[in-house]
Amino acid sequence: MKVKIVWRKVGDYVRYDLKEIAFPSSLPDPPHFKKRRKLTWKERYLVMKEATRLYAASWVRDIGPELRPNEYKNKEKSGDENDGKTGSNTESEPSTLEDLAVAARGGMETLRPALQRVYMIRASAYRDALKSFIQGYQEGIQQVMEKKDTTTLEPPPQHQEENNDPKKTT
Repeated sequence: MKVKIVWRKVGDYVRYDLKEIAFPSSLPDPPHFKKRRKLTWKERYLVMKEATRLYAASWVRDIGPELRPNEYKNKEKSGDENDGKTGSNTESEPSTLEDLAVAARGGMETLRPALQRVYMIRASAYRDALKSFIQGYQEGIQQVMEKKDTTTLEPPPQHQEENNDPKKTT
C-alpha cells in the first residue's frame, strides 16, 4: 500500500473509530421524540429550589397536603362520613420508629432496651417464618413421597397398554 493511503486510514481510525471506542455516543433519539429547550439559569434555580423544598418536606413523617393534596381530599371526605358513625379508636400505640426516636432523645440508657426489643421482635418474626417454611417443606416432601409410594404399587401405564393390546399374543 502507498504511504498516503495508510496515512489516511490511520487518520480516519483516530478521527472516527477511536473516538467512538474511547467516548461512545448514545443511541439516537426515536423519531417521535421532541427535544426540550435548555433551561435558563433562573429556571434551573427555581427547579432546584422546588426540588429541595420537596426533598426536605419528605423527611417529615406526616407529609401533609402540600405534597399529596389528592390523598388529603380523600381523607377529608371519608372523615366527614365517619363523624356520624360511632367513634373509632383514634389513639394507637406508638410505632417502633417513634419508640426509637423517644429512646434516642433519652440517651444510651433508654436506647439500649428499645433496640433490644426491636432485635427480639425481628428475631422472633424470623424464627416463626423459618418454622413455617420448614413445616411447609416437610409437608411437601411427605406429599411427594406418598405419590411415589402409590405409583410403585400400581403397574406403570406402559405395561397396561401392552397387556390390553389385542394385536399382541403371547
